[in-house]
Amino acid sequence: MKAVVLDGYALNPGDLSWDGLRDLCDEFTCYDYTAPAETIAHIGSCEVVFSNKTVITREILDACPQVRFIGLLATGYNIIDIEAAAERGIPVCNVPSYSTASVAQMTIALLLEITNAVGLHSQSVHGGRWQNCDGFTYWETPQIELADKTFGIVGFGNTGMATAAIAQALGMRVLVYTRTPKPQYQSETLRFCALDEVLAGSDILSLHCPLFAETEKMIDAVAIAKMKDGAILLNTARGGLLDEQAVADALDSGKLYAAGLDVVAVEPILPDNPLLKAKNCLLTPHIAWATFAARKRLMGVLEENLRAFLEGRPQNVVNNLD
Repeated sequence: MKAVVLDGYALNPGDLSWDGLRDLCDEFTCYDYTAPAETIAHIGSCEVVFSNKTVITREILDACPQVRFIGLLATGYNIIDIEAAAERGIPVCNVPSYSTASVAQMTIALLLEITNAVGLHSQSVHGGRWQNCDGFTYWETPQIELADKTFGIVGFGNTGMATAAIAQALGMRVLVYTRTPKPQYQSETLRFCALDEVLAGSDILSLHCPLFAETEKMIDAVAIAKMKDGAILLNTARGGLLDEQAVADALDSGKLYAAGLDVVAVEPILPDNPLLKAKNCLLTPHIAWATFAARKRLMGVLEENLRAFLEGRPQNVVNNLD
């Protein structure tokens, strides 16, 4: 069994080990990155292919008929043509829930940086402003209390649920839009409702849904117009959920007070992305998932997924092989 990892650097820049996967294979190759033009050559004659962000299309599968298993180094699977894989009997297996705690933590970290600007104030103190202050205090940005605010969530999978729990712990009311409401979570501080009600009622809107055709650019000018004036937008899911020009325009006009975004539509971010120049827009380089603890869990599930496939009982399969 020959296996290849097409883009392993993000998962393992050197602080983890590939030995668990390597031990399951006769031949194992790991590339840090694979350019689109290199994908077919890097797959070569491998039966097992692992990908994080390297796109695997129908045409690539046609050119690599020996592929029997595709493992994702992530939860999302929009980079794989899962229908083409299913037609060939190839299971596509993802890694669910490995980064739930880390992504929820990052979501709230972005929010707290918007509301309290801890880093900015620390830099200001180190720069000497407090030493030269007439009074005992000052603030560079408005300090915003979150208690009694309304926190809207779109998508209520594991990460959405974890984020909702933190929001509730901070004293916020939570409104949730999801295709599959979970009545057992409804309470005095959490309510399921229609998307328009979440948009209209939320002081903070946080996205935790996958990127599909029906969710692409779901937060566009029309959706933003339905939101509260001065709302805060958070996205630690997928950049393609936003119409980035519409979000930038809303930030510049003041319709949105701020945005905290860990993802953009094209990564790495392009120099002409309008969010780079938008007012009050925090941008981080898709790192919510990247804590050591989360990456270690991910590596463990990759090994379990491959072992299960080799034993004839594939797990975490996202495409329909029936």
